[in-house]
Amino acid sequence: MTRVLVVDDEPQILRALAINLRARHYEVVTAANGAEALAAASRHQPDLVVLDLGLPDIDGVEVVRGLRGWCAAPIIILSGRTESADKVSALDAGADDYVTKPFSVDELLARMRAVSRRAAPGEAIPVVTFGVTTVDLAARRVTVAEAADHTQEVRLTPTEWHLLEVLLRYPGKLLSRKQLLAEVWGPGYETADGNLRVYMAQLRRKLEADPARPRHFLTEPGLGYRFEPEARPDSA
Repeated sequence: MTRVLVVDDEPQILRALAINLRARHYEVVTAANGAEALAAASRHQPDLVVLDLGLPDIDGVEVVRGLRGWCAAPIIILSGRTESADKVSALDAGADDYVTKPFSVDELLARMRAVSRRAAPGEAIPVVTFGVTTVDLAARRVTVAEAADHTQEVRLTPTEWHLLEVLLRYPGKLLSRKQLLAEVWGPGYETADGNLRVYMAQLRRKLEADPARPRHFLTEPGLGYRFEPEARPDSA
């Protein structure tokens, strides 16, 4: 059973989430502030954390940093803060996704499933298939099925490959622009957003059926990018 740590200072939200998650066969641990959250995480070793940013004692971003010092569990931020700067700070601190209040329980559950499916950092994913595209990471080969009995190989540049590998390693996870730039281009490129936009456009042109309406390589405005193996029907 998946153990979820839910951290929020609003008792009604804690109670509602606990009821909904337990009804769906999650084991739930709750905490009402940052200190309780860190203690509960240490004691119960959660598989996933749902965390509010506006806690009464420790800011949620600091809780993320504290957890990331030793805990690899996915962290979903659940917050009323809507400013991009708050979202980016949380993601850069190590959060995996961000859901804004008021929220739909179904959306939160979908995000929980998505971050739980992602591979552990550094874990090899030999073959990934999405839509009509198959990526063999070990062989560094991409093919697109153009017909039932015919596939076409797609050529990628080294930088396109590196960006694709990072995105595929974290299916469903929202990756901040800063994270992607640091991992693909390295130190000194943290503000080179133009590079990232250009190469994302190139990946979409080569791997999306309709690059103008991507269904797998999605932009989260002001935040970063997300790879969705299962296409969203109305993605733009």
